[in-house]
Amino acid sequence: MYRNDGFRELNRQESLRRLTEATVGRIVHTRDALPAVLPVNFLLEESGAVLLRTSASSELVRAVDGAVVAFEADEVDVAARSGWSVVVTGSASVVTDPDEHEHLVRTGPRSWVPWPVEVFVRIEPELVTGRELVGGRTLYGVNVPS
Repeated sequence: MYRNDGFRELNRQESLRRLTEATVGRIVHTRDALPAVLPVNFLLEESGAVLLRTSASSELVRAVDGAVVAFEADEVDVAARSGWSVVVTGSASVVTDPDEHEHLVRTGPRSWVPWPVEVFVRIEPELVTGRELVGGRTLYGVNVPS
């Protein structure tokens, strides 16, 4: 978080609750030693872990399995100048247990583009941060300029 920027910090519980309101997020990972960002649909598990579903042969799977990644989701109301943003940082891993995989096929997130062979990627929430701006006013009661 950036201290004194006028946004209200959300605690871990508030941040995870906000994630349940979002349907699309962004996974941030390393690609060729540079940051890469991909939009993804997801499901938030009760533990706070972020669950993605993608092609088993995707470049994303190769890039994130076993790596520390960030996941971000937000909601913004441009007209009201308000919104929130939550970032989950943690280790990503492909779900390899066959029974869990079968369970997730029925209960997990759906792919936007179905693939013949799909896998689930779980991001464990080691660090969860969030912030919000309400009604175009900073934390200090100062109006955001037009």
